[in-house]
Amino acid sequence: MNQMQVIRFSGLVLFLISLGIFLGMFFMSGYTLTGEIVREHVKPEHQEVLSPELSEIYGKTFELSIPFVNHINGTIDRYNKEQEAQQKWDQRIFDDYASILIRASASGSIIQNPGLFFFLTFILGTIGSLMFILPQAKLQGPPGIKNNGIFHNALNNRGWIGILIGALLIMFYILLYFFPAYITNWIIMMDPVKQIFIPSAQASQWFLYGFIYCFAVLVMGVRKIIKYSHSRYKILQTLSVTFFQLALAFIIPEILMALNQPYFDFKNIWPLDYDFFYDSQLNTLLSSGTIGIFMLIWGIMLIVIGVPVMTFFFGKRWYCSWVCGCGALAETAGDPFRQLSDKSLKAWKIERWLVHGVLVFAIIMTGGVLYTYFTGSYSLFGLDTYSTLQKPYGFFIGSIFSGVIGTGFYPLMGNRVWCRFGCPLAAYLGLVQRFKSKFRITTNGGQCISCGNCSTYCEMGIDVRWYAQRGQNIIRSSCVGCGVCAAVCPRGVLKLENVEEEGRFGKALLTGNDSFKVQS
Repeated sequence: MNQMQVIRFSGLVLFLISLGIFLGMFFMSGYTLTGEIVREHVKPEHQEVLSPELSEIYGKTFELSIPFVNHINGTIDRYNKEQEAQQKWDQRIFDDYASILIRASASGSIIQNPGLFFFLTFILGTIGSLMFILPQAKLQGPPGIKNNGIFHNALNNRGWIGILIGALLIMFYILLYFFPAYITNWIIMMDPVKQIFIPSAQASQWFLYGFIYCFAVLVMGVRKIIKYSHSRYKILQTLSVTFFQLALAFIIPEILMALNQPYFDFKNIWPLDYDFFYDSQLNTLLSSGTIGIFMLIWGIMLIVIGVPVMTFFFGKRWYCSWVCGCGALAETAGDPFRQLSDKSLKAWKIERWLVHGVLVFAIIMTGGVLYTYFTGSYSLFGLDTYSTLQKPYGFFIGSIFSGVIGTGFYPLMGNRVWCRFGCPLAAYLGLVQRFKSKFRITTNGGQCISCGNCSTYCEMGIDVRWYAQRGQNIIRSSCVGCGVCAAVCPRGVLKLENVEEEGRFGKALLTGNDSFKVQS
């Protein structure tokens, strides 16, 4: 092996070691529950009903979190079922005592040295990743990216590596959303980072998720910049989504919390931010003084003014490819899988029905939530606004679709599964872009050589070559303006433009001097 190969191989080894340590942390702690811990962390009104069953494991050390958590959750579930049977709905327990007690009962090297494990996983993993990625800068060929052989790779074509990564991603999201107590060791490892913002605070599952999200965007953003180093547009776009994710979605909200202000992501917009109008969120903002009122007005102004105005001038790319956190992860960590998006007409039909269906569901759900907020009634047209609208939307759309499927299926269906089939904000932006926007992608059909790069790399499942061969402008509502089709085109056939609306739906015809005119 030459020097570059040695560096890349060494980086891969370091990354796999860090990943192994990260996964192995499941087995690196012991959990011993005591009566003192229960008295300190369980509410007095719950101690009497939970202590008899919890006392069965007092002093017993569990080597794995699963049986420990299952015992606590089983105790709570049995109690809640008894209350439901007696219709004592207000006496049920909703506190996540499993997560609280497992953290208080944990012992071992991770609890004693969380900073060390943070270094061995994230810092070591970053070093290894960069050692693997950076040498590629010297291996890059001339501008233009070929698609020859891309589907022969076990990572890029639903091979065993891709399937393994997909399985790990799906498992991570299931644990994060539904079983956070099982990943307590990962959460404890993040305490030193959380304490940079709030010295006395402990990390939560969402802090862990936010950090991992930013970590993936940063590291894979470096890879993307190297891969598309010949495209100024792609470089600036990558820097933009990285900044907005790191600053607006992670650092600023943490600073706000450190200042005893509401957690708020200034770039998140309803209906993607589906809980923006929940009563708990509205009450928090309205009770937080001037800054809370500003956050509420800011969020509403983005919905009714920001989206239509910005989309009119720049298309939905201003948000989906330059600002959005979902887009940030898709454009960086998801870039190796963009060619897996289904370009068939059938997929396009499913996409249109599904994404607009989610938008309608979001509107109805939000209407029900606001109705309950202003009237105090949970019944709207005979429907329970919580159990029929709010809860199902949060579970099926907010958790399963956007998280488990939206990211976990990257290696199976491409990197924009959520953006393409499920994001209600993408549907809203797309409707504006389709009918009232200056954005278009123009094509020079006379220069197209039908190499297929554009269609292969389109993450939104658009058969770009079909349009390019006919010299037709691309104005699809699903197009996020990521610019990859133009970046990988070897002949400069495609161009992203923000021009006058006139002629958007026309066909570009080649004239004698290779310039364009538009025929309606």
